[in-house]
Amino acid sequence: MADLVYPPVVIAIKSFWKYLDLRFSFSGEENIPQDGGAILAINHIGYLDFAIVGTAVLPKKRYVRFMAKKEIFNNKLAGPLMRGMHHISVDRGNGSASFVAALRALRKGEIIGIFPEGTISTSFEIKELKSGAVRLAMAAGVPVIPTIIWGSQRVWTKGVRKNLLRKSVPVTVAFSEPLFFAKDCDVESEESTLRRVLIASLRKIQDDYPDSHQGQRWAPVRLGGTAPAPLNL
Repeated sequence: MADLVYPPVVIAIKSFWKYLDLRFSFSGEENIPQDGGAILAINHIGYLDFAIVGTAVLPKKRYVRFMAKKEIFNNKLAGPLMRGMHHISVDRGNGSASFVAALRALRKGEIIGIFPEGTISTSFEIKELKSGAVRLAMAAGVPVIPTIIWGSQRVWTKGVRKNLLRKSVPVTVAFSEPLFFAKDCDVESEESTLRRVLIASLRKIQDDYPDSHQGQRWAPVRLGGTAPAPLNL
């Protein structure tokens, strides 16, 4: 498919990162396939997650097609951009059309970005996952790459006033080794496996994070932060 909108958006986004003075740290890029379909199963902690993860994939010379709620596509400004970048609209009341669209894109060799928690985790822990990522991977015969982002919640997240000042915030993205699911696998069991990998990767990144979590609103209670306590762990 022709990408006339994505390249100029990438230029704008990179200028935005430069303005914010974010300090990126990307790892595991070797787990992103050079070609062919794949699913990025990403934790969700802030409104900029999709753009940051998309930036982390750019060195592989690939674009990520994100699945996003239809309300974004209905926005007069964001909608044309989302459609122009071939992202996939998700109607939470009827997900069959978005599933088919994502499946078609995967079979064409695209990388699809999914936030399997569904919404931003205000506790910044991994919530229970929806089964879409595993089901798509099974149907398309593609790997799921567990993807963790950390630090983006310090810039703009749910329930907290956004901070777009230049503060040199460290932001980490890590791609774990791909997971492969057989067509006859137990979806619930494999979903639990994916969640365990995401939790383990998140905790390692948090351990290696250069700034202290103690007493910070952007940090989970488990690390001494003051974010809302999670409903589940």
